[in-house]
Amino acid sequence: MKKTMNVLILLIICLAVTACGSSNTGNNQAATGTASPKPSESASPKPSEPVKNEKLIVYTNANSDGRGEWLIEKAKTAGFEIELVGAGGANLTNRLIAEKNNPIADVVFGLNNMLYENLKKEKVLTKYVPKWAGDIEAGLNDPEGFYHGLVKQAILLGYNPKNYTAETAPKDWTDLYNNAAFKGKYEAPTLLGQITPQLVVAGILTRYPDPKGDYGIAKEGWDQIKKLYDNGVRAVDGEDFYSNLASGKTPLGALVSGTLGKKEEQYKVKAGIVSPSIGVPMIVEHAAIINGTKKMPTAERFVEWIGTAEVQGEFAAKFNSMPANTKAVAKANDSVKALYSTLKAQPLDWGFIANNIGRWVEKIELQIMK
Repeated sequence: MKKTMNVLILLIICLAVTACGSSNTGNNQAATGTASPKPSESASPKPSEPVKNEKLIVYTNANSDGRGEWLIEKAKTAGFEIELVGAGGANLTNRLIAEKNNPIADVVFGLNNMLYENLKKEKVLTKYVPKWAGDIEAGLNDPEGFYHGLVKQAILLGYNPKNYTAETAPKDWTDLYNNAAFKGKYEAPTLLGQITPQLVVAGILTRYPDPKGDYGIAKEGWDQIKKLYDNGVRAVDGEDFYSNLASGKTPLGALVSGTLGKKEEQYKVKAGIVSPSIGVPMIVEHAAIINGTKKMPTAERFVEWIGTAEVQGEFAAKFNSMPANTKAVAKANDSVKALYSTLKAQPLDWGFIANNIGRWVEKIELQIMK
């Protein structure tokens, strides 16, 4: 009996050893301290939760003619809830500066280079460089990274083709007041509370820089501006210049590229466009994030979205604009692409202009247009 018990014990031990020797990989891993993960500890990453976008307050002067409604709907489809606060560019700029210590807005878009320079100087903006910044036409973004281009607007010298041909029309703004043939034929930029007349003046004055001159401009530059006003027809507040161009009353004057299509359709006259060799003042609507926003992650995502080639291309096709994003240009309307193929941007120091435009306007209004 004892012998039989010993045989049974020996048999059990052998079976146990055999079972251990045929253990699977998982048991080997357990022996080395690298146990396989439990089902709840799967090596595959968990699906990320949907990003939660907070409601953004967005200031803009570019919400008219259906643009604001279009953007709100597009943003909603992309997962953003935005409230647009629209006003004139100068008013929005002043408001943002007044609110800078307790900001209400999270993002701003539209405006123009001069106004963004003022916002940057007042520390209203926070530096943020979106991924699409490298797709913007060279020279249009803020080199310091505070604002980045969305839509280009060219300030043009236009003419009525019934009065002039490409050969007989002026070749530059300077021809208007230096050639007697154009005296009394052009609208002088007298409504200097508006951006377009300011940029016409800036485009001339900045050709004559002089640190020792009045507000950084040489005497020759101021003499040129005096001739500009002495030989032109003063603009009348409330009158549509394109109406006067179409009728021949003042067949020469300043136009904004973004309004050409509608004006041509309204007045049934397609203006001729002058392409100065020095270039034309090219203002750009930009996007930027407000310094002090409490919704920075959402603001960043929104800026990343609004400036993409897809969004800007759709906007360009819908609103007859020229995108600053080079990858969106193909979606612009053919007439817009044809116009911009003939233009180049005049090199302008926007910081210099922003710092001095108020004083230039004051000097012109008080001393030159008196």
